[in-house]
Amino acid sequence: MKWSIFFCIHVMVLFVVFVSFDPVFGEPDTSFRASSRPFTPSNETLQIQQKQNMLYQFINSKLRGRHGVFTNYRDTDQSAQLATGHEVLSESEGLLLRYFVKTNQRSAFDREWALVKRTLNLASGFSYRYSPKLPKRYSTNAAVDDLRIIRALYEAASTFKNTTYKNEADTYAKRFYTYNTKNGYVYDFYDASYQMTNQSIMLCYIDLTTLQRLPGPLDQQRQLYSNMLSVIQNGYVSHIFPFYETRYQYDTHSYHSENINTVESLLTILALVEVNQQKPESIVYLKEQVRSGTLYGQYTREGIPTNTIQSTAIYALTAMIGSELDDQELYENSIQRMSQFQVNNADSPLYGSFGDTKSQTVYSFDNLMALLAFSY
Repeated sequence: MKWSIFFCIHVMVLFVVFVSFDPVFGEPDTSFRASSRPFTPSNETLQIQQKQNMLYQFINSKLRGRHGVFTNYRDTDQSAQLATGHEVLSESEGLLLRYFVKTNQRSAFDREWALVKRTLNLASGFSYRYSPKLPKRYSTNAAVDDLRIIRALYEAASTFKNTTYKNEADTYAKRFYTYNTKNGYVYDFYDASYQMTNQSIMLCYIDLTTLQRLPGPLDQQRQLYSNMLSVIQNGYVSHIFPFYETRYQYDTHSYHSENINTVESLLTILALVEVNQQKPESIVYLKEQVRSGTLYGQYTREGIPTNTIQSTAIYALTAMIGSELDDQELYENSIQRMSQFQVNNADSPLYGSFGDTKSQTVYSFDNLMALLAFSY
């Protein structure tokens, strides 16, 4: 079995009420009501609102079905080593659950959560991948995706004022302790078929905010959080290139990065920002690169770009980082950069999405990250 496949990233405050009929999940959730106070949104806010609405309509009507969000708009035979076509990823579902909480759509959240449990739930975690065609629910989970789903439940408990979500979050958090942690450390995945974890952790898998919320004895929680924070902090590359190493190997106590993938380092920086542990050098660097539009997909450890590829997810993540820092300039510049990738041709079947009109390729990760960024 090639364990490396599980290490891949399956590559503002106003909420929108969507009024289209959902052919799969029923009538839209209209539980959110705007404040009764007079409010005149700015042109920029209205533009963000419109772009968010366009994107949601595409995802809702063309990028998901009765099993969940499609990995890609174009379907395949679903037999490749990596997820393709209309396969469903726990990554996608966790992102969508968080979006429904952020936009205060409880009915939509409940429908999606029921779907997640029906499609992806295993005894040991949430299957990272489900193929409707085979059909096959893969026996491996991904720590980052389980943590994201658990986090969405805790956020739902707070937003919707209902302890049922917290109780469910606690149940799945205890399961996470059992299968994805050992001796106070988080491991990338647990495979139910082999009944084993791997021997490493991707730094971008470490969701510090959620680790702080996990139930259990306080000393156990603090030790887990402290250990994983140290893993991240010690993986800092340098002040010259203020990104983070890719993976920490527990058995050799060493970091490994062939090259530095920007999305992965941005996820790590976002995790640090959320608990106020970010390096100032990282933020300065990101602001400069976003401002100039030169944040590329991959770098050497010396900070030299290996390509000039840019992506939706890169700028979605810097937007989230900007929002968490209350840095309006970083947020707005990021949204502006990100929006350049959105399909604005109303005659295109990909209208509203972040995809390639020539190849008809639309990835769930890019589109859901953009959707989430719009909601921050």
